[in-house]
Amino acid sequence: MFKKLTITALTALTLGAGGALAAGGGAHVTDYDFSFEGPFGRYDQAQLQRGLQIYTEICSACHGLELVAFRTLSDPGGPSLSDEAMRDYASAFEVFDEELEDWRPAKPIDHFPESMDPNAPDLSLMAKARVGFHGPHGTGLNQLFKGMGGAEYIATYLQSFTDDVKEEAGSVFYYNHVFPDNWSGMAPALYGDDVFYADGTEATMQQEAKDVAAFLMWVAEPHLMARKQAGFVSVMFLTVLTVLLYLANKRLWAPYKPSKQV
Repeated sequence: MFKKLTITALTALTLGAGGALAAGGGAHVTDYDFSFEGPFGRYDQAQLQRGLQIYTEICSACHGLELVAFRTLSDPGGPSLSDEAMRDYASAFEVFDEELEDWRPAKPIDHFPESMDPNAPDLSLMAKARVGFHGPHGTGLNQLFKGMGGAEYIATYLQSFTDDVKEEAGSVFYYNHVFPDNWSGMAPALYGDDVFYADGTEATMQQEAKDVAAFLMWVAEPHLMARKQAGFVSVMFLTVLTVLLYLANKRLWAPYKPSKQV
């Protein structure tokens, strides 16, 4: 029996590792320590604000966030912009109003524009779509303590371009160590010192990649902290309930149990 359980466990771990490798395109994904990982992890507000800056100044030229409303930028647990700053940020974008049949400045209830480039995917759920080395195919403990791996994949992908370029059918492709098949239609976006961080953080390529990856993780999982808190409360409640039921069971059945004879 023990031998069968051991074989089953080893098989599950092997399949999990193989699935994670396939999810990462067969390349090594760096394990970054993000603040939101683990059962008690929380988003870093300053990092999310820096990631929003990277998205706004670099990524938004091609990619959209059409599932994200501007008002969420002021929600607790996220970038937590002030209401005034959130409204000013939204007004910098234009959305098409069907009632006016014209473009107007965006309001808090509006969503981010869709991707400007038809070949550029929307980034609203990219952190969940691009799992890393310990994503859904990995072990449950890895997901609990290290997260899904989508943020690690994005951060590693943004730093894995080389100078190799090829052209096929009129399209240009750029070599990337992490991307599946290694050839990506997206050109390198980060080089380091691409933005100026108001909080004084040095804008290295790795820092920029980690910041925008953390922001995209929040975009895909804005209620992650609330779910963790609800899960913790549920576990504590079930633990106390189990103890109470055990003690009640012993008390109820004590008169009917035969006494031990010496």
